Amino acid sequence: MGFVKEFKSFAFKGNVVDLAVGVIIGAAFGKIVSSLVEDVITPLLLNPALKTVGAENIAQLSWEGVKYGNFLSAVISFLCIAMVLFWLIKVANKINKPEEKAVSGPTKDQLLLTEIRDLLKNRS
Repeated sequence: MGFVKEFKSFAFKGNVVDLAVGVIIGAAFGKIVSSLVEDVITPLLLNPALKTVGAENIAQLSWEGVKYGNFLSAVISFLCIAMVLFWLIKVANKINKPEEKAVSGPTKDQLLLTEIRDLLKNRS
C-alpha cells in the first residue's frame, strides 16, 4: 500500500504533470517549426540560393565515399531551425514584455523616513 501511495504522490505532483505538458507542447511546436523551415523557408530562400551556387541537391555531394553533403544538409537545416526559433522567441518576448513602470519620486513613507534620518543626524 505504501508503494501505491508513494507512486501517486510522485506521478501527480505539479512538476511531473507540467513536464509532461511541456514535452507534448514541445513536440507539437517542433512539428510547426520543422514545417515552417521545410515548407516555407527552404523553398523560398534556401533552394534559390543553392541553385545560384550550383548545389541544388546538396545531400548527394560526396568525396571518395564520404557523404559530406548529408552533413552539410543537416548543418544548414539546424541553422535554419535555430534562426526561426530565435525569431519566434524574440517576437514572443516582445509581446510578453511587461510594461516598465515610470520611476516616480520617493513615496510619502520614504520622505518621512528621510526627514527622521536627517533630524537624527542634526541632533547629535
